Amino acid sequence: MTSRVAALRAAEALVDSGAFTADLSRLVACPTESQVPDNDATLRRYLTDVLPPLLAPLGATTTLFDNPTPGGGPFLLIERMEDPTRPTIFSYGHGDVIRAQTDLWRDGLTPFELTQEGDRLYGRGTADNKSQHLINLLALRTVLAERGHLGFNLKFLIEMSEETGSRGLDTFCETHADRLAADVLIASDGPRLDAALPTIFMGTRGAANFDLTVYKRDGAHHSGNWGGLLSDPAQRLIHAIASICDARGAIKVPEWRPDSLTPEIRELIRDLPASDGSGPSIDPDWGEPGLTPSERVLGWNSFAVLAMTSGIPDAPVNAISGSARATCQLRFVVGTYMDDILPALRRHLDTNGFDDVQINGGDEVLFHATRLDPEHPWSVMVRQSVEATTGRNPHVVPNLAGSLPNHVFSKILGLPTVWLPHSYRGCSQHAPNEHTLLPLCRDALRLMTGLFWDIGASDPPC
Repeated sequence: MTSRVAALRAAEALVDSGAFTADLSRLVACPTESQVPDNDATLRRYLTDVLPPLLAPLGATTTLFDNPTPGGGPFLLIERMEDPTRPTIFSYGHGDVIRAQTDLWRDGLTPFELTQEGDRLYGRGTADNKSQHLINLLALRTVLAERGHLGFNLKFLIEMSEETGSRGLDTFCETHADRLAADVLIASDGPRLDAALPTIFMGTRGAANFDLTVYKRDGAHHSGNWGGLLSDPAQRLIHAIASICDARGAIKVPEWRPDSLTPEIRELIRDLPASDGSGPSIDPDWGEPGLTPSERVLGWNSFAVLAMTSGIPDAPVNAISGSARATCQLRFVVGTYMDDILPALRRHLDTNGFDDVQINGGDEVLFHATRLDPEHPWSVMVRQSVEATTGRNPHVVPNLAGSLPNHVFSKILGLPTVWLPHSYRGCSQHAPNEHTLLPLCRDALRLMTGLFWDIGASDPPC
């Protein structure tokens, strides 16, 4: 007799037997660096050769699509349609990874060879995002094998350009909106707030990257002969940046201060952990005064200077540079008007006497901010399923601190979006020595198997 308990035990066995690790090893071995030029053949091979053996037990149809945007990687759509009267679940993952940074990994580790050390599995993509979509695909297979059917319809999209800004994803979804129609997005990316406790989030912060440049003249000029006579672009840029935030990082641009940190949202996130101890120590006096650390990272905006330069930092000379540049970023929540981010900055700089500071942001991808009501019926259903599987109350977050192309699913496809991340903050995502935790993967495979079981066994929540 089929049962939810039997399905959960089968999910556990995939990890305990080493089958999960073997599958992940094959995925990691494919060097799907989307930031590396001329890697299109490898990106395509992941979808045509590496993934299909894992998909065969699903009995699904697969369709490979070229990216409508030049330079973007292909898409794979996985479909299993069982019953038009049952809900349709849309899921998503990305098979591309960030640059390998091979020379920076510690001795004994290499990016595209899975290495196990205790409970850690090292390799590029182990956390972002190969293990995460593998877990969800294996959970679907487990339910199907135990029950004989899913009990719902499935559309699962794998893209190969997320690490380059998901180029073409919006156009692809607009073009194929009818085919991608579903009732809800349930997907996995990003980290849990605490490795030991499941996290559910319903949206993401947006991200706007832009350059600030002060250009005064061609070339550099001797600081003895010209010091005190020529304006220093680096100093002008430093003071302009200082006008954007105060000395503790609190944002001073009025339009960049969101209006969406309502009492209800504050109540939800106030006491959530801002750190699980796996990363650097939090600076308690940094950021917006009067907010808890969790409110600052989940409910507020943050401005960062990602890089800046003037002259030649590694080989300085006694000369006043002709220009200075800083690459900056605003992470923003719902309640920040996206179309006014850079115009508002322009007005702010002009008002404060920095009309010589140029803003260049046209070439950077802008992720939108999204947020679903945590009390939406699908959010409640997912939470109840996770609680039933784990016996614990998960962390419920209105939006992730990071950014994902969630707006494509929530705005273009019009889906409620619920994310269950299968990584943790200390995973070295986007850095050397990327890894995942085997106990976390085992826990995630159990809870996703339980969730897909519950969706197929019950009436749709909306």
